[in-house]
Amino acid sequence: MRIRIKKRSEQAVMPTRGTDHAAGYDLYACVPKCLVINPHQTVRVGTGISCELPENTFGAIFARSGLATKEGLRPANCVGVVDSDYRGEIIVALHNDGDTDRVITPNERIAQMVLLPFIPMEFVETDKLPKSERGAGGFGSTGK
Repeated sequence: MRIRIKKRSEQAVMPTRGTDHAAGYDLYACVPKCLVINPHQTVRVGTGISCELPENTFGAIFARSGLATKEGLRPANCVGVVDSDYRGEIIVALHNDGDTDRVITPNERIAQMVLLPFIPMEFVETDKLPKSERGAGGFGSTGK
């Protein structure tokens, strides 16, 4: 499937996959110089790209496992969403979960995007829902 990408900066890097079978496409920081993220701080990092995604899909922005486990950096909202009708720059809000400063360098891989389908829904208000075996039990109610 072809996804149209617009580079918004000459420094922008096209998304890439680490292997032929990788689901996620790496997104790169489009910053002019190193960017420091202080402990427990969130910083928005631009990628320098915009895209056109197919209708009824979205780009899910996930952490890069190495960056998360080795550097303590993850998307602040845990999973970002790029809607198919969004044409602005893809920006990743990176959060530093660690207790020391972390540095993002120009063109560093900062997150990964996976293209996912979704089913549009229509919500209809009702006074009653059908019974189920589980019922209203939640937050560990099915655990042993």
